[in-house]
Amino acid sequence: MKVRNSLKAAKKRHRACRVVRRKGRVYVINKTQPRFKARQG
Repeated sequence: MKVRNSLKAAKKRHRACRVVRRKGRVYVINKTQPRFKARQG
Protein backbone atom coordinates (compact mmCIF):
# COMPACT_ATOMS: atom_id res chain seq x y z
CA MET A 1 0.00 0.00 0.00
CA LYS A 2 1.29 3.44 -0.92
CA VAL A 3 0.82 6.49 1.30
CA ARG A 4 0.30 9.42 -1.03
CA ASN A 5 -0.39 13.16 -1.01
CA SER A 6 -2.87 12.94 -3.85
CA LEU A 7 -5.22 10.01 -4.36
CA LYS A 8 -6.63 11.35 -7.62
CA ALA A 9 -3.72 9.88 -9.59
CA ALA A 10 -4.02 6.56 -7.77
CA LYS A 11 -7.73 6.41 -8.59
CA LYS A 12 -7.10 6.85 -12.32
CA ARG A 13 -4.70 3.91 -12.60
CA HIS A 14 -7.50 1.35 -12.90
CA ARG A 15 -11.18 1.71 -13.63
CA ALA A 16 -12.22 -0.47 -10.65
CA CYS A 17 -10.55 1.81 -8.09
CA ARG A 18 -12.81 3.34 -5.45
CA VAL A 19 -12.11 6.11 -2.94
CA VAL A 20 -13.32 5.12 0.54
CA ARG A 21 -13.21 6.99 3.86
CA ARG A 22 -12.52 4.88 6.93
CA LYS A 23 -11.68 6.15 10.43
CA GLY A 24 -10.65 9.59 9.22
CA ARG A 25 -8.35 8.23 6.52
CA VAL A 26 -8.94 8.16 2.79
CA TYR A 27 -8.21 4.93 0.96
CA VAL A 28 -8.15 3.82 -2.66
CA ILE A 29 -9.24 0.18 -2.85
CA ASN A 30 -9.61 -2.13 -5.79
CA LYS A 31 -11.35 -5.50 -5.49
CA THR A 32 -10.20 -6.84 -8.85
CA GLN A 33 -6.55 -5.72 -8.65
CA PRO A 34 -5.54 -5.58 -4.97
CA ARG A 35 -2.14 -4.11 -5.78
CA PHE A 36 -3.70 -0.70 -6.51
CA LYS A 37 -4.08 0.31 -2.87
CA ALA A 38 -3.29 3.70 -1.41
CA ARG A 39 -3.91 5.65 1.77
CA GLN A 40 -4.00 9.34 2.64
CA GLY A 41 -3.93 10.79 6.14
